[in-house]
Amino acid sequence: MEGRWNLDDLYTSFDSSEFKCDMEKLDLKVKEINNWAKEKLTDNSNPQQVLEEYIDQHAEIYSLIVKLMAFGNLSLSTDAKNQEAANAIEKLQMKMTELTFATVAFKEWLGSLENLDEILDSTEKLKEHKFYFQELELQNKYTLSKEKEEVIAKMKNTGSSAWSKLQNNLTSTLTVEIEENKDKKKYPLPVVRNMAFSKDSKVRKKAYIAELKSYEKIEESSAAALNAIKGEVITVSKMRGFKSPLEETLIQSRMDQETLDAMLQAIQESLPIFHKYYKKKGELLGHKNGVPFYDMFAPVGSVETTFSYKEAQEFILEQFDTFSSKLAEFAKHAFDNNWLDIEPREGKRGGAFCSNLHPIKQSRILSNFTGSLSDVGTLAHELGHGYHGQCLYEESMLNSSYPMPLAETASIFCETIVSNAVLKEASDKEAIGILEGSISQSGQVIADIYSRYYFESKLFEKRKESSLSVDELKEIMLEAQRKAYGDGLDHDYLHPYMWVCKPHYYSAGRSFYNFPYSFGLLFSLGIYAQYLEEGEAFVEKYDKLLSLTGKNTIADVAAMVGIDVRSVDFWRSSLNIIAKDIDKFLELVE
Repeated sequence: MEGRWNLDDLYTSFDSSEFKCDMEKLDLKVKEINNWAKEKLTDNSNPQQVLEEYIDQHAEIYSLIVKLMAFGNLSLSTDAKNQEAANAIEKLQMKMTELTFATVAFKEWLGSLENLDEILDSTEKLKEHKFYFQELELQNKYTLSKEKEEVIAKMKNTGSSAWSKLQNNLTSTLTVEIEENKDKKKYPLPVVRNMAFSKDSKVRKKAYIAELKSYEKIEESSAAALNAIKGEVITVSKMRGFKSPLEETLIQSRMDQETLDAMLQAIQESLPIFHKYYKKKGELLGHKNGVPFYDMFAPVGSVETTFSYKEAQEFILEQFDTFSSKLAEFAKHAFDNNWLDIEPREGKRGGAFCSNLHPIKQSRILSNFTGSLSDVGTLAHELGHGYHGQCLYEESMLNSSYPMPLAETASIFCETIVSNAVLKEASDKEAIGILEGSISQSGQVIADIYSRYYFESKLFEKRKESSLSVDELKEIMLEAQRKAYGDGLDHDYLHPYMWVCKPHYYSAGRSFYNFPYSFGLLFSLGIYAQYLEEGEAFVEKYDKLLSLTGKNTIADVAAMVGIDVRSVDFWRSSLNIIAKDIDKFLELVE
């Protein structure tokens, strides 16, 4: 069906013989690797053979899990009431806990090797996976005993994972009641949130008020879920020896504190220029005290362009081809083979994401496309994620996982290609609207992400002492928004429930999934600036960079293109690109 993805290359249904066979195969492989661990990890007599056997077994199991779990999650993301999908995910999560014994035993065994680097340099296969094993060795320092890790893994299924499922269900099934022509109509939450981009100021304000009102129905349940998840994260993180959940996230992200501090310092310095932009936008819309939250995404300028899905495809392919025919061919293949689900509908989750499916060398992309220029940018963004996945398909399965901050590199790069192309052809009147849309998105990734980072930092700090009430959560969110947006927003119209509708807060495995977006934008701008300098010669270097993101630290990946991410000046230079856009916008509207 047009606008809906096809998952048949994964499985045709949960009842299909292929799905059932792979579930049974996973059971068998889990038992095999646990028995192997009991037999082979008792001494260090033949480490080279053990390491190579582990690569083969773990890659096969990982591939099965990715396929099976992706089918469940993708099915559930477009139909929150799909009980078959929910049941399959729950079964898989239980199966995955049974891998804990072999995983922990292997990390312990790996940590006992005195000459690991020498062993890893002994064969080509081990050299290829050197970074993977070095990372496992580091993780071993923060791993508890096999017995404790097994208990934690199993308890998560009825703890954080269950709470996360509840929250996803609450927001996916939440309907928002809006009065239209004296009749009350109910809309899915994503549809109402998209009304923030409406040209009609009355629609925007009405949608904002109705959205906030609708959260009252789920605020207590959402607060319970958030408190439970963050409480579990704090407890487990401390047990494993991390100084804080932030340190755990940085290690998982292959990023150091020095890099984060340098970026945050540059962002803090840049906030006043964003405040200036928001104040001017408020004035243009007739507001005296900054822009109210309901008008934050209001279109400004004369951009009347809307796109059909077909027009959006053609435009994206044309722009991608200016950078690389390989990128354009990838996007065309995704469009032609129904890899995208773009139709908003009840039961479908909001927002957008890309799921890279390494075992079948494909991707699936979800968005809620309504035809706006912003939606076209979102499609380009998610296709960038898919292209990143394609650049990793020749790598080993175990070398295909990249850290969160680098996850946004290719996506924002692709989005920048499209937005710059639009701006280049625009008249001054059109440029106002296009620039404003681009700056608005940058504001979300810089100012709003800064507010979300601040909120989560405060949340973890207070959650150490006790659970937080709905009112406390709302107040921290308001405080975070005031700190990030300053006088750019009208403080009488903020968004106290932003903690309810952002799913990242509800993932126990992804604490602080906010600063990676800022990193991705600013890192991509730095890379894009290099592309403009080097031209076609940069394309091959770009593809290579993406292909190596699964087996290097962030600092090392950046160094490959001559970037020092620990330097505040690098982040300032990237933010200066946005500042110039804001200056140009302010000049044009005057």
